[in-house]
Amino acid sequence: MEWPGMTYADTLRFLYDLQLFGTKLGLENTRRLAALAGQPQERLLFVHVAGTNGKGSTCAFLESLYRAAGLRVGLFTSPHLVSFRERIQVNRLPITEAEVVRQVTEIRVLLADFPADHSPTFFEVVTVLALRHFASQACDVVIWETGMGGRLDATNIVTPLASVITNIAFDHQQWLGDTLARIAAEKAGIIKPGVPVFTAAEAPEALSVFRAAAALAAAPLTEVTHRDTQRPPLDTLDLPLLGEHQRLNAALALAVVRGLAARFPVSHNALIAGLHDVRIAGRLQVLPGPGGRRTVLDGAHNSAGAQALAAALERHFPGNDPP
Repeated sequence: MEWPGMTYADTLRFLYDLQLFGTKLGLENTRRLAALAGQPQERLLFVHVAGTNGKGSTCAFLESLYRAAGLRVGLFTSPHLVSFRERIQVNRLPITEAEVVRQVTEIRVLLADFPADHSPTFFEVVTVLALRHFASQACDVVIWETGMGGRLDATNIVTPLASVITNIAFDHQQWLGDTLARIAAEKAGIIKPGVPVFTAAEAPEALSVFRAAAALAAAPLTEVTHRDTQRPPLDTLDLPLLGEHQRLNAALALAVVRGLAARFPVSHNALIAGLHDVRIAGRLQVLPGPGGRRTVLDGAHNSAGAQALAAALERHFPGNDPP
């Protein structure tokens, strides 16, 4: 079945209407839809990133570092800020409107194989759309951010080169649990047998979960701490992303890149260029205004994020007076 003349606006309306199916944690629908789509994930290599805060920024660092090394890098993040196309990028070029229309038109045919009461959700469809696009673009590596949680997140149908968990804090407790240990257990669901794990988590109860999960999976575990932000090249480098929390995200990304150096070598010059050129909107983003005034935009949406924002504002804008 085809939908001739389907516009980009029509396509977005169709996708957003899928949100009526709500949030369904589980991998069955995504695995089935990916199989119907030809298993595009099997033609790709992934770095899978989970965590409570800092996922998007860590993904941005990883994408910038690998792109600086000359790789063709897919980037899958959510949610978007302005345009749906932000979610799916290759070498920082968002997927085109025409490609969104083409992909959704083809995926829509596959949805007929699902019972009406078990239709894939918005995020499940977008996940498979992204996989198809990255495969068609022959990406060398895909930086693959979870939507929520990890264990039952639609993105967890892949087996990555590395599993990355930024940190653990309270968020989405109705889905992930009401203790840090329970939330950590959901995030630890992205850990795969033998696949190296990297984390910047600090909470002892979360680290205990990750250590146990990594040991059970025989997955080498690297723990990144604030001490790593004082090591070269971060000890002398000013980052374009403000805040000490961003320096920790950068250290985590560097640990991943070094851990995967045998597969994807990244030179020292590429490391410096990647760190220097990283960009992501809505993270302590400073916008100039009339009369020299500045507006700071940030997406902190839970208590841990608000604390990091407050510390960064105090450090970079003491007395509410931007430099």
